[in-house]
Amino acid sequence: CGQCGKGFSTSLALVVHRRLHGEERPYEPYECPECGKGFRHSSHLTNHRRLHGQERPYECPECGKGFRQSGHLANHRRTHSGERPHACGLCGASFAQRSTLLQHRRIH
Repeated sequence: CGQCGKGFSTSLALVVHRRLHGEERPYEPYECPECGKGFRHSSHLTNHRRLHGQERPYECPECGKGFRQSGHLANHRRTHSGERPHACGLCGASFAQRSTLLQHRRIH
């Protein structure tokens, strides 16, 4: 952070922190009527609103588990296929989820 010098492991964490200093919020014209959270794109608001309800329109054809977002279903399907497309450039370990790879990189 340019104001207080605190460090963060992700850019999103820095953005959230900078708001504590009163820095201007980004332009987010789509606001959730239930919680007030703002979004830049209407599709992001649509996905967010599913969090407030129980709607899970994307169902795994192999096990029947439901998901709120199509990308989450795509990630889940890797548990059935064994696909591990995210590889560490330092040690070669591979992961089904990008988030797991990012977490793994912190050990190097």
